[in-house]
Amino acid sequence: MSSPSAALPPTATSRRTKLSSFRLTRQTRNGLLFVSPWLIGFALFFAYPFFATVYYSFTNFSGVGAAHWVGLQNYRNLLHDGLFWTSLYNTGFYTVFELPLSTLVALGLALLLNMDVRGRSIYRTIFYIPSIVPIVASCMIFVWIFNPATGIVNDALNDIHVSGPGWFFSTFWSKPSLILLGLWGVGQPMVIYLAGLQSIPAELYEVAALDGANAWARLRNITLPMLSPVILFNVILQLVACFSYFTQAQVIEGSNVGGPGTSTWFYVQYLYEQAFQFLKLGYSSAMAFILFVISAIVMVILFRSSSRWVYYASEN
Repeated sequence: MSSPSAALPPTATSRRTKLSSFRLTRQTRNGLLFVSPWLIGFALFFAYPFFATVYYSFTNFSGVGAAHWVGLQNYRNLLHDGLFWTSLYNTGFYTVFELPLSTLVALGLALLLNMDVRGRSIYRTIFYIPSIVPIVASCMIFVWIFNPATGIVNDALNDIHVSGPGWFFSTFWSKPSLILLGLWGVGQPMVIYLAGLQSIPAELYEVAALDGANAWARLRNITLPMLSPVILFNVILQLVACFSYFTQAQVIEGSNVGGPGTSTWFYVQYLYEQAFQFLKLGYSSAMAFILFVISAIVMVILFRSSSRWVYYASEN
């Protein structure tokens, strides 16, 4: 049996093809019009700055006048720049210790605050409030609390005959002090963990309890696997925050006259100094591109390894 289109005259078939092509073109045009605000914003604020940064990293550019092509000279200079390696080490040190500690503290608080205890909502509010305090205010509070001469922490240690460290004023204790400051704001990931915990079906815990599983077994075999996508999400957010660590170190550095020198000098701080104080935009662009490459490598490793420890219930 022949199809209905085969019985039509050639002119009718051609007309139907043109009408279908016109509809497809109109739908494509309308779709592009609807997404055009996002496309324009992405091109102006993401794509263009990225490619411009890559280009300027191969130039000598001060922001005024034309950029002069210097090839790989900026990258060669970075290899012999002591402050570059110091800032990279400080950022790596902070990330290696802050990321697991903040994850463990936020997850531990979420597990505790997910228990059915009296006044649970009050405790949740108390632990979440520090994360909404402005960063500058939090930094100034910590500088005052951990002041080696007049701070209440060292005063309390002196009462028990313990000599308190220099905290932010010490080259050894400055980075651990910043890590403590980072733990101050774990309320935000804690709330995300709480939401993930409350989405775990209670029937899983009931069945495990009937099988004789204790609290540790339920945590290891139910809670952590079901919560693993949320853990991955929070780890990614924390990684981005650690790699771009700037405000806290900049505020404390500015209020810490005669402080620990370059022990609190972070990567983005050095990038900011080169770009906006010394107007070495080509040099700072090279630093920005290196940071992008390091971040991309870490993210690829994280996502590749996530298939071994992240469990998605919808895939089973």
